[in-house]
Amino acid sequence: MHPESQSSQARPLPLSQRLMEIVAEDGPERLTFSDLALKLQARAWGGLLVIFAAINVIPLPPGVNIFFAIPLMIVSAQMAFGRASPWFPARIDRRGVTKGELRRLVAKIEWVESRVERMFKPRLARLTGRTATRLIGVLCFFLAIFAMLPIVHVAPAAVIVLFGLALVYRDGVLVVAAAAVAAVGIAVAAFLIASGAAIVSYIAHWMGL
Repeated sequence: MHPESQSSQARPLPLSQRLMEIVAEDGPERLTFSDLALKLQARAWGGLLVIFAAINVIPLPPGVNIFFAIPLMIVSAQMAFGRASPWFPARIDRRGVTKGELRRLVAKIEWVESRVERMFKPRLARLTGRTATRLIGVLCFFLAIFAMLPIVHVAPAAVIVLFGLALVYRDGVLVVAAAAVAAVGIAVAAFLIASGAAIVSYIAHWMGL
């Protein structure tokens, strides 16, 4: 179920269109994450990264980002270990996602994807191959940890979306761009966290705590 298993070099169907096809299919309203991965077929890894991370890019009430970061960590960890297909703990898998939730997600990402997807195409295939997918999984796992933090969660989630789209479209150039943004994003997030810790420490010292 790795991206390189698709031998065709034709431009893949936009992810938002594939999700709408899934929504339109007959079947239960709620899909387990395993069912969703199966329906995404060869694009399961990238598609799941985009779905979970895109939700985290949207401004959320405090603490909600943690709930959506957990599936990101589960997916990216399995990518890093080279699993052939995604697996989810039974409790999380049963929670899954409803077709209504997918429909709302598509409504939020479709207008962006429709404007940028023409720029994505299969190229630099080794950067979306099996070994590269494992490395992307490692990067996304650490980004998902940052995505659990308040305030800074939007930036790492956005980078994970880029990596997910790179795997969906098998676009090595997008992998390079995502990696560059990730390096900058991790540096900025680390700076903000360190600055926050320094401020808290200073205030505590000033108050004699």
